[in-house]
Amino acid sequence: MKVTVLPSLLGGDFGRLADEARRAESAGADALHIDIMDGVFVPNISMGPDVVKMAKKTVRIPLSVHLMLLRPDKYIKVFADAGADSIQIHIESDIDAREVLESIRKLGIKAGITLNPPTPASAISSVLPFADEVLCMTVNPGYGGQSFMRNVLPKIREIRTMLNTLGHHIDIMVDGGINADTAAECAACGANAFVSGAWLYSAPDMAKAISAIREKAGRVLNTKP
Repeated sequence: MKVTVLPSLLGGDFGRLADEARRAESAGADALHIDIMDGVFVPNISMGPDVVKMAKKTVRIPLSVHLMLLRPDKYIKVFADAGADSIQIHIESDIDAREVLESIRKLGIKAGITLNPPTPASAISSVLPFADEVLCMTVNPGYGGQSFMRNVLPKIREIRTMLNTLGHHIDIMVDGGINADTAAECAACGANAFVSGAWLYSAPDMAKAISAIREKAGRVLNTKP
């Protein structure tokens, strides 16, 4: 599977978000990841649809919008209209996940299902056929710059096995504490899309950092049995 790298705008300078979006695109990012937090589902408040609108006007790469909201169903159309190319919702949110995934698809954009570190892979088994991607959190959501949680690795492998059994060959994205080395660890378990905020935005050369993720994760994916 193709390795994709998505800088998370949460790791950028909030005083110059348009410039930070451009920096990700110029560095060769496959997409820009935008974290939306409501202060209820997670203990932080981040960005809203206006940031997505800004990014849509600023860059040409796809916008991956991660809704860390208690009721994401109320905001699907708002973020789709703002310019999201994909929307990820959480299985832990207070929603009918299948219904919301289908609603996202009907708007003509990719639908992703997300699960937090404590949530077992089995929680998303019934909705996998209705998802275009899976986002596996490798930190507890809410804040950037956290340390990678290796105890999530077996779950990533389990999700890939579930998808292979279904014949549903979609991306597994990982988010949280991702750098070139942890990306390779996740790739060994079946992940192929990598969200990185603090590490990429603090790198002296973001383009080289993105290339390092692609190289190390790609080497693992291409040599896996």
